[in-house]
This record gives sequence, structure tokens and C-alpha cells, in this order.
Amino acid sequence: MYKIDDIINKVHCADCLEFMKEMPDKCVDLVLTDPPYGIDVGKNDTVGGEKLAKVTNYGKHGWDKAIPDKEIFNEMFRISKNQIIFGGNYMIEHLKSSPCWIVWDKDNTGNFADCELAWTSFPSAVRKIKYRWNGMLQGNMLEKEKRVHPTQKPQPVMRWILEKYAQKSDLILDPFMGSGTTLCACQELGMDFIGIEIDPEYCKIAEKRIFNTQGSLF
Repeated sequence: MYKIDDIINKVHCADCLEFMKEMPDKCVDLVLTDPPYGIDVGKNDTVGGEKLAKVTNYGKHGWDKAIPDKEIFNEMFRISKNQIIFGGNYMIEHLKSSPCWIVWDKDNTGNFADCELAWTSFPSAVRKIKYRWNGMLQGNMLEKEKRVHPTQKPQPVMRWILEKYAQKSDLILDPFMGSGTTLCACQELGMDFIGIEIDPEYCKIAEKRIFNTQGSLF
């Protein structure tokens, strides 16, 4: 069983199911993650006309063929006190009914999806954030984020979620870390985090992004 002090504020290149099995019950305050939706978005290497970073074959193909197994959700619920899971509308069979969904309005101007939904374990009301993420158009055009992952979320959106649903003293876990946006938002807010990602190239990208976000916790 892992000691939490040994694994916090690090990127772990691992299978998230096997890693979480070694974590104690309720050791994490919040899981904030964006699992595969099972819609095969990983077949693309561009987003809104922007070329993504070169990644391994795992990162490009096959990872979004299906939603995660129920065992993975069971482990997330076992080790954490609360959860926020993007794409929950694709994974209803693995989730309990909840009054609190987060609606991310992408301020769409084209053929992209208008919104994305995140399921939460919280008992509060539905909440909405509006932040443009429409191909090459972003909410903050003066400080555009480089798109390096097909399902990458904007850092301001993840930061807003953490500010609404977590305390600064909380430990945050992202078991489907991807390019590390959740961890960058934690770093920006001074929160402890654990990131898990199976693709080694994305782990390197995430570590670089975290290092460039107000210094490094490593």
C-alpha cells in the first residue's frame, strides 16, 4: 500500500486501476478527471486545425474506443471523498443519480459541441461556466494554451472547478491525467495533487507543463 507522502505532487506513469488499488480508502479529497468517453476522438491528431504534439501510438489511437470499466469507477469512489467526472453523460451506468452537474459552455461558433457535462458527487445545484474553447478560438486569446491532447480542457475551467468544489488544503487526484491540465490548475492554486497517466509521452508533457506553471513542486 502506498504512503501518501511518497506519491503526492508527482506524475505517475502507470495503469490507473493498478495504481489506485495500492491507495488507502478515502485518502483523496477530490477526484477531478476526464476519462475516455468511448467516442474514438483519439483517432485525430488535430483539434480545430491545430496540430497536436507528437505522442506514442497509444496516445493517438485506441484509448477512446470504450469508457473505463466499472472496476475503475469503484476504485475512484473507494479512495476519494468526492468526485467530478467529465463526460459523465456517457457513463451513466457507472454513476449514481446526482443533482449537481457542471455545464461547461464552450461559447461555440461552429460545428463543435456547444457544451460538455461533468457529473459530480456533490448535493448542490447545477452550475455553469462559460469559457470559449472553439477550435483555434479560446477564452483568453492573449494567453492561448497550446493544444497537445485531443480532449484537453482549458486550465481556467479546471481552476474554476477547484475554486468552487475544493479547499486549498485538499488532495486532488486525476487518474486520467492526459497532458496534465488538472495538475497545472492545482499547481496554480497551491493544492497538492496526484496524477496518473499510462502514456509516457503525455507524462513528459505534463511534467513540463507543471514545471512551467508558477514553478515546480517536484
